[in-house]
Amino acid sequence: MELGHVGRVVIADDEPVVRRALRTSVESTGEFHVVAEAADGHEAVEAVRAHLPDILLLDVRMPRMNGVEATAALRAPRSGADGGSDAGADAGADSGADAAAAAHIVVTTGFGLAPDVEQALALGADAFLAKDTPREELLAALRAVREGDAVLSPQVLRQVLDALRTPASAERRQARARLDVLPPREAEVLGMVAAGLSNREIAERLHDAEGSVKALVGRMLAESGAANRLELAMLARTAGSGAQGPPR
Repeated sequence: MELGHVGRVVIADDEPVVRRALRTSVESTGEFHVVAEAADGHEAVEAVRAHLPDILLLDVRMPRMNGVEATAALRAPRSGADGGSDAGADAGADSGADAAAAAHIVVTTGFGLAPDVEQALALGADAFLAKDTPREELLAALRAVREGDAVLSPQVLRQVLDALRTPASAERRQARARLDVLPPREAEVLGMVAAGLSNREIAERLHDAEGSVKALVGRMLAESGAANRLELAMLARTAGSGAQGPPR
């Protein structure tokens, strides 16, 4: 991120009072500016495509289109042939669609239901927070996703871990198969990712550069087919790897 850049945020929630509270928290330090608000999933998708924010703060439960469906719509590839045949116009449309798809998605919930978490993460959400997350934790989460990390609030993480404590044997085998491709060095880092460590914390433990760890995690995502580091951590826990890396 460029020094001095103010993060652009779209807030999507069907309750006006919640949107106002989130806007106040998001803009409280001057690091982020809310460029648009949306009252349902359709409006959220259109707002992201129109304003191209850095971050979409998205309620999981909304009318017309919920947060999971909105995440799917934004992460799905779009054809450049939505309208007109001019090559330049098509290129511009593709560029805008790509920029919209690149927005970081932070899903919020008042329920913390594990299926919603799993679906949103699998579709490419970057963070999942409880609606009552304190302001400082919310801002820390926005900073983290802006820098490429992923976040689960403690309340949501507890429910996800509870749901993963006794995974079905077929799910465990599938997760292990996806992680068995990782070499020993990456398996070691996987354990730290599963434990919730950031790239900086992992780099400190390995006495390595943060950029090298970020590149390593990127390779792990590609090799395992995980959409983001949260899905990677969930795979590790489903596979029964704990904090030691995948079973070899």
